Amino acid sequence: MGSNERKEKEKEIRKNDIISAAERIFFTKGYNYATMDDVAREAEYSKRTVYVYFDSKEQIYFEIMIRGYRLLMEMLKANMKKDKAHTAIEELSQMASTLYQFSNDYSEYFRAIMEYENSELDFQKSIPDHSKEECYALGEKILGYLMDALKKGIAEGSVRSDLNIKNTALTLWACIIGVFNTTKKKKYYIENYHGIKPEDLVSEAFNLMIRSIQN
Repeated sequence: MGSNERKEKEKEIRKNDIISAAERIFFTKGYNYATMDDVAREAEYSKRTVYVYFDSKEQIYFEIMIRGYRLLMEMLKANMKKDKAHTAIEELSQMASTLYQFSNDYSEYFRAIMEYENSELDFQKSIPDHSKEECYALGEKILGYLMDALKKGIAEGSVRSDLNIKNTALTLWACIIGVFNTTKKKKYYIENYHGIKPEDLVSEAFNLMIRSIQN
């Protein structure tokens, strides 16, 4: 390994160390209360070193979301390969199940993505374009899976042909995310006040969504 390659590898290690440290701080202390000083202390680097790799706390947050999106993509691909869906409705159901599994198995990454979905972090000037673009690209891949399933459904006759595919995919994503977010934040209220299991509410909500697009 040449000196340049060694330096690049060391830079990548330090960068990942900082992201991992930020994850621990953001996930325990909360993003709004965490500071770059906290991240530097947790990573055991100087604050100046942290700023060499990241322009702002917001940029690190995008890097954490990228990790989350990658994990979700891996889960989607693995589940699609393991349980091959035969119809578009089965594919949509599989995607919803995988997302729900992700929200439980990687709850902190899920929460990070949810915070982004409900904010205007995109417009922060301190976030470099390359961080935004990678995050957007991963999100678009997931949306692409939804759109492909809808196209397949229209072709096989199981999904209404009058639907706008992109608008419907965005709506389904927003609805699914909204339901999952509600069942996470209002879990005890839903269980104790209404006597409904969160997973049952998720299942019913998904069935309602499917009925709205079925042919």
